[in-house]
Amino acid sequence: MPTLSAYDGCELAYHLVGEGEPLICLPGGPMRASAYLGALGDLSRVRRLVLLDLRGTGGSAVPEDPSSYRCDRLVDDIEALRTHLGLERIDLLGHSAAGNSAALYAAIHPQRLRSLTLVAPGTRVVGLPVTDQDLRDAATAHAHEPWYPDARAALEEHLAGRATAEARSACTPLSYGRWDAKAQAHAAATQPAEGAAALFYPSEGFDPAPTVAALRKVTAPVLVLAGEYDGGPTPDLAARLAALFPHAEFAVQRGAGHYPWIDDPGAFTRTVAAFLDPEVSSVRAGGVRLAYRTWGDPAAPPVVLAHGRCGDSRDWTGVAERLAARHRVYALDFRGHGLSDWPGRYSFELFRDDLHGFLEARNLAGATVIGHSMGGAAALLLAEQQPGLIGSLVIEEAPPLLPLDPPRPRARRPEGPLDHDWPVIPAIDAQLNEPDPAARERLGEITAPTLVVGGTRSHVDQRQLAWLAEQIPGGRYVPVDASHLVHTDNPDAFLTALHAFGIG
Repeated sequence: MPTLSAYDGCELAYHLVGEGEPLICLPGGPMRASAYLGALGDLSRVRRLVLLDLRGTGGSAVPEDPSSYRCDRLVDDIEALRTHLGLERIDLLGHSAAGNSAALYAAIHPQRLRSLTLVAPGTRVVGLPVTDQDLRDAATAHAHEPWYPDARAALEEHLAGRATAEARSACTPLSYGRWDAKAQAHAAATQPAEGAAALFYPSEGFDPAPTVAALRKVTAPVLVLAGEYDGGPTPDLAARLAALFPHAEFAVQRGAGHYPWIDDPGAFTRTVAAFLDPEVSSVRAGGVRLAYRTWGDPAAPPVVLAHGRCGDSRDWTGVAERLAARHRVYALDFRGHGLSDWPGRYSFELFRDDLHGFLEARNLAGATVIGHSMGGAAALLLAEQQPGLIGSLVIEEAPPLLPLDPPRPRARRPEGPLDHDWPVIPAIDAQLNEPDPAARERLGEITAPTLVVGGTRSHVDQRQLAWLAEQIPGGRYVPVDASHLVHTDNPDAFLTALHAFGIG
């Protein structure tokens, strides 16, 4: 366990978990050891977590001066860790009460901050207190649970200032989105903060005004992530915190409480990983967070790339880099794929809505849209529904939405983690077996110039793709010597076809 010496000689311990760029992680509590953070879901797969044991907790020493437990003075410990690690700027994550210390660090050392992630953060430092009613309202989300009456009674004891160890334990289920075996194991292993916790908040309170003024000048990107069922902070209070930063992204993790990486590690990891990746941005469309990547000059003509089933925006990297010579290129992750939200419900129509929402959120009306396979089907549906929204359309190996003969059998989920949400597969297979005939009947309503690209070695019937092009006014079909993934298998021929169509 590595250690460092703080400004006052107090020895601080920290733990390293995972690989990649370091992410300094501050535990909440207040003043709880960092062990309860674990690997923060699967975040340690993409970042090296530097889990700091705050002074007096875990492996860190007890300081001689008890006043050094104050969250404003803990800022100096964060700066000492940054110096010890030899980092010019840091990515900083604070959970719960540590959100106060992390925000103060941003206010005092903005030049040392590369990014700030605040997870279910404390908000006292900016003058946004959690109220008793906030906690009561959040608790009612669990009113259907058999343990709720005891938990609610314990909460009232806590709010009345009569908190006992038994009452605190009875309240614990309210901190999680689901009080299942995983949450119970986490709670059992999470030791309550003692002693130092009472000294974390200064007795004279905070002076929020200068802190808020400083935060309004922070240029680093900020993510504020709240749990849907959390009472401290509620999503509304967390949104007010996010609004104080000029470059903040706000997200609510559905079904989560105060420990979102426990309630749904995948959702937590995708949201935070997308934020921390400098090559990834996110927008919200119809309540769904969509991650995307960009290439090229922002002032150049836009091209939007829509991937196929089980893929994501990275599938387009080679083609996108070449198109970026003359275009601003956007590649999104559809819902249920990559770093976007995985809401659990999927259809061609919902993917169509993702594409529609993305174009509107990024003000890309009139852009060229290139869709592969499933993404091509979504683009066709959008071009039918919104004539004029798409400037020109390229459909690469998209299913022509004719009933499959023979139909696809029921798919079985493979073992291990997936880069996509498994329910995508049976949902889309069902639509491929029995597609809505309206999609075929409306092809003649597409007004965008349309190129249909097929792979002559693909499993898709090229005669059907040629038929698809014939149904679209002015549509043309171009066969390419390639498999289903034309743009990956034969990118030169794919780009040549685009160039002949007026793209590139």
